[in-house]
Amino acid sequence: MKRSRLRNQRAWVMAAFALLAGLASATRESRAAEPVLMPLGPAWAANSVNTTVFRNDPITTHADQQYAAYYDANGKVVIATRTIGQKEWKTTSTNLTGNIKDAHNGISIIADGAGYLHVSWDHHNHPLRYVRSKSPGSVELTDKMPMTGENEKTVSYPQFFALPDGNLIFFYREGASGRGNLALNHYDAKAQKWTQVHANLISGENKRNAYPQSCVDAKGSIHVSWVWRDSPDVATNHDLCYARSDDGGKTWKKSDGSAYALPITAATAEIASPVPQKHELINQTSMCADEQGRPVIATYFRPQGQQVPQYFVIHHDGRAWKTVQATQRKTPFSLSGGGSKAIPISRPQVFATSAGGKTSVGMIFRDAERDSRVSLAHCPDLSAPQWNVRDLTDFTVQFWEPSYDHVRWTRDGVLNLYVQRSGQGDAETLQAVEPQTAQVLEWKP
Repeated sequence: MKRSRLRNQRAWVMAAFALLAGLASATRESRAAEPVLMPLGPAWAANSVNTTVFRNDPITTHADQQYAAYYDANGKVVIATRTIGQKEWKTTSTNLTGNIKDAHNGISIIADGAGYLHVSWDHHNHPLRYVRSKSPGSVELTDKMPMTGENEKTVSYPQFFALPDGNLIFFYREGASGRGNLALNHYDAKAQKWTQVHANLISGENKRNAYPQSCVDAKGSIHVSWVWRDSPDVATNHDLCYARSDDGGKTWKKSDGSAYALPITAATAEIASPVPQKHELINQTSMCADEQGRPVIATYFRPQGQQVPQYFVIHHDGRAWKTVQATQRKTPFSLSGGGSKAIPISRPQVFATSAGGKTSVGMIFRDAERDSRVSLAHCPDLSAPQWNVRDLTDFTVQFWEPSYDHVRWTRDGVLNLYVQRSGQGDAETLQAVEPQTAQVLEWKP
């Protein structure tokens, strides 16, 4: 009987230790799943020039090195670096400066397959401003240089994207709001040379322009979606359109595989989701592709017959386009006029994962209804959409918009968001917001 009681006691003790170990492990996993904030340094914050959604990307990764870029309080471009796994960042103040009083003039960075860092900054209908590092892994930058020397006099919204082969593409608008064209350059990392693929991929026909968002999927296909704007007034935004290239941007097709005649125009564009003018349709949001290469676009607009703008995810399920409402907002607002706007919600960023035949979608945003924190709306299965929302910060970011390291997300499944509180007055006015700490939020969903 004594041996039996001892065996029972030992079994009970072992079970208790196993339970405690399991609880400790679960606690560690729970803690590991929580977002971590890593400070970079003081950044300009009187408007949203450091936190516009179309920066693509403010953070980028090559091998085990990660880079982040922002303007300091004096308008100098700062490059921060770290080795993946470390929380401390080293900052370098460069000799590059920008007009930080215009919120359009963000910084875009990328590293090519050889490890050279590329930087484009300070554009709103300006000549191209572009440099790259003098050696792989370095933040010592060249003097300003042309890319191709063609169609580089009136540049806005520079965006770099990495291709799976280590080469790059570069999108930008040539022209102005309401009368611009989308241009596309390609960079050969081995030859260290840019060539212009299209001076006019999506034509405004001198009476409108396309405001795009783009992504490159795991197979190297380039996806572009856009809204048309028929004048400098944001109220003239309308219709969400789509195109895809499977050959590095040379030829383009619709979602059904039929070829586009180039340039794409309003008459020939495939409409993924029709939205009329004066429905608070925002421009330059974000898109991604699932593991099958199917496009997923996040945006917001006001549905027909309703007063409140909502967030939507527009996606192609392999057969047709679907428009899925992601929020149940209660507060109305309207968009009109030119310049940067002080809007109670941010443009969203989107990312997707696929498993077991299901596509899970996360949408990062900021909404005054949630005290303007960094928030995440998550849908576990886009084919049967149900959304849950949580906050990733417990502090306000005011007029911040999300942008993240697409390279790190694609490679490692780790989300690195640029986070910084910022002001934004209407039509390029500034707010009395002192420099704020630029941070990188790291989270593995």
